[in-house]
Amino acid sequence: MDGPEDSTDDRQLPTSSLARASRMLSLPLGAAGRQAVGLGRRLLGADADQVDAELRGAAAEQLFAVLGELKGGAMKFGQALSMFEAFLPEEVAKPYRQHLAKLQDSAPPLPSSRVQAVLRSELGPGWRERFASFDLRPAAAASIGQVHRAVLADGRPVAVKIQYPGADRALRSDLRQIERLASVVAPLAGGVDVVTMSRELAARIAEEVDYTLEAESQAQAASAFAGDAEFAVPQVHHATSRVLISDWLDGRKLAWVANDEATERNRVGLAYVRFLFAGPARAGLLHADPHPGNYLVLPDGRLGVVDFGLVARLPDGLPSAMGRLIRLAIDDDADAMTAGLAEEGFIARDVDAGELLGYLGPFVQPARVEEFHFDRDWMREQFLHVRGSSTRDGVAMKLTIPPVYALIHRVWMGGIAVLAQLDVTARFRGVLAELLPGWHD
Repeated sequence: MDGPEDSTDDRQLPTSSLARASRMLSLPLGAAGRQAVGLGRRLLGADADQVDAELRGAAAEQLFAVLGELKGGAMKFGQALSMFEAFLPEEVAKPYRQHLAKLQDSAPPLPSSRVQAVLRSELGPGWRERFASFDLRPAAAASIGQVHRAVLADGRPVAVKIQYPGADRALRSDLRQIERLASVVAPLAGGVDVVTMSRELAARIAEEVDYTLEAESQAQAASAFAGDAEFAVPQVHHATSRVLISDWLDGRKLAWVANDEATERNRVGLAYVRFLFAGPARAGLLHADPHPGNYLVLPDGRLGVVDFGLVARLPDGLPSAMGRLIRLAIDDDADAMTAGLAEEGFIARDVDAGELLGYLGPFVQPARVEEFHFDRDWMREQFLHVRGSSTRDGVAMKLTIPPVYALIHRVWMGGIAVLAQLDVTARFRGVLAELLPGWHD
């Protein structure tokens, strides 16, 4: 075995509800203070745009400083936000990138004594007999656990995901507080209905503390994509509520593709978006955590997909209304599109059909052409477009996200943001035509 057998370092996840709640509460309090300072500076003649930019930057700094001290639900929420930094003006995006580069993939490692204690508890006192070797140094960190590299007794390399002791209690504490973030995040996320999204995310994230549920989802996806020439989902070997053992995948993280030549970026980006839509169609599951850390480019060119803790179970695939409504928007049929959105529960208040079509136009722009270039400039234009429609009587404020679409919305927006971060030119319309239900109705 690699690593020391015992350790006096006995750190574990912070679980004090009072301490965690106080950190979360500092966010709205800090926002109120910044607004007061900003108002005072404007009254004294400071440039309004400059003040707003500084306030947004300060909000980003505080938000991620607080989230970086937490794990569980708060860190998951921060990972979700990281995909939307491409929406932001460059002066605000920079601090987001700096803080979230650490937040996405880093967490204090669990001491080896704790690792072994969890393995004994979950796999029994003879846990070592399962492995030819086990590296007690973590190979990667997740929001509620960490991953170790090991080799099974039969020689197969595996990834062993171990949940942090106390992660379940910490996660539940975070989820009770997480809706407090909605009012702080809303100004940073344009018109995205983060309240509805956070509620649905909280319900699904709560499932992540039971690795047996994740194992079921991963095994379902692995079966659906077994032998696939384009995608690889690691096979599950064993799971308990706090330990998950599955095949080890070697590869480069998706984010690294941003430094590749355009041809490779475009190839991998197209594979990425194809998987997002193929999951519901082939496995009845939507992988609902699309941040780049969950995707690997394998040496043989396939796209490896890991971490099935957060999924939307869609046994009948994506809602058939999606393809039909997007086609109506592309065809500029404002009345039929608005009626369809109302029927699906997207409209909270009366809205003019023409204004709604104008608002949604940029969102369906990638589907209007055979090939579309996703980049940061285009994403920032969409941010400004959404923000301009998010006034009290703006179109965005008359819309909502039905719970059944909350994770779908997250994946759609997050996936497009990742494509923009990677600077991908892809045949997005072709993927929709192939895999989106209702497209040909």
